[in-house]
Amino acid sequence: MGRQQPLDLATVTAGRGGRPAAARRPGWPLVLTALALLTALTAAATWLRADGTFAAWEQAAVETSDAGALRLGYFGNLTHGPALVGIEEGLFAQELGGTELSTQVFGSGPTAVEAMNAGTLDAAFVGPSPAINSYAQSGGESLAIVAGAASGGAQFVVTGDVTGADDLAGSTLATPEFGGTQDVALRTWLAGQGYEVDGDGERSVAITPMPNGQALQMLRQGQIDGGWLPQPWATRAVQEEGARVLVDERDLWAAGRFPTTVLVVRRDYLERHPQTVERLVRGLQRSVDWLEAREDDPVEVAGTLNAGLVRAGTEALPQTTLIDALDALEWTVDPLPAAYPALLADGVAAGTTQDASLEGLVDERFLARVRPSAAAGEGAP
Repeated sequence: MGRQQPLDLATVTAGRGGRPAAARRPGWPLVLTALALLTALTAAATWLRADGTFAAWEQAAVETSDAGALRLGYFGNLTHGPALVGIEEGLFAQELGGTELSTQVFGSGPTAVEAMNAGTLDAAFVGPSPAINSYAQSGGESLAIVAGAASGGAQFVVTGDVTGADDLAGSTLATPEFGGTQDVALRTWLAGQGYEVDGDGERSVAITPMPNGQALQMLRQGQIDGGWLPQPWATRAVQEEGARVLVDERDLWAAGRFPTTVLVVRRDYLERHPQTVERLVRGLQRSVDWLEAREDDPVEVAGTLNAGLVRAGTEALPQTTLIDALDALEWTVDPLPAAYPALLADGVAAGTTQDASLEGLVDERFLARVRPSAAAGEGAP
């Protein structure tokens, strides 16, 4: 649209004879017409930007409201324990009120993020690496991390004939998906040990991304030598397949804390429905509170988590397996933002993401509003 020329009201309101309206006898219809035109022109002057776009339309596009629906993604893993509890105990649905909640189970973070980018998912529990990758690729436009869910719970398990890092040359290893949080962790650790991934040198290893359940089967069949797996799969590999833990990822981080699962929301959904996002975060806080309040009652926790796993299409676990797996996890709504620069650097070095500014990736506004009431006991399960 080109530059707008000043409009002459006298010309605009001229009659058929071309004379200005002021030169003719005024009448109520003409006065009303002039007033309507003046109103329209004033509105146009307000709406029209210098570049020809309409500010009012743009502003209307970001007016906030409660969402009619929220589509939430999660995994059938114990590292998604707060999601399992929030769905199974109805805590998310209670907090969302009139917003209809629908859920979808995913096998990996990159797949869930792809669904968000396609607009078929509004929020999801994922690992931090796929969230960082999406944020970097979109220039910060795709999503935001609004809360944490779990820390820890990821381990590098290997077959019994691997006694140490030097025994991995020529091995084939598994991760849930290329570019996922465990995939980046394994690639980073291997590089630190002097290994080349998918190379042909003496210290080369192969990484084959696959679903966690398939990795368990491949271990059983002797087709892979290990994998960097989340819980409960790492514990299952040890208890069911005779694997052993070569690296507990907690040992690689200060104080043993790092984000394993975070809650992300699509950026445009967050901007349009911040009230709904806050209610979702409040439901997450209640889920974490529920788990923490029952630390001394592992039977109840195991029952609810097993029910959540079954709902997610994952088989129920023996109580001892589930309890052992929980020992490697910490539930927390803290997104642990200090870890993201290191996670980004690891992803860049591993070739799974690009370097970018992470400013704005973590949006803690909703936690800031939820945490005080949670601490005071409001909204407790």
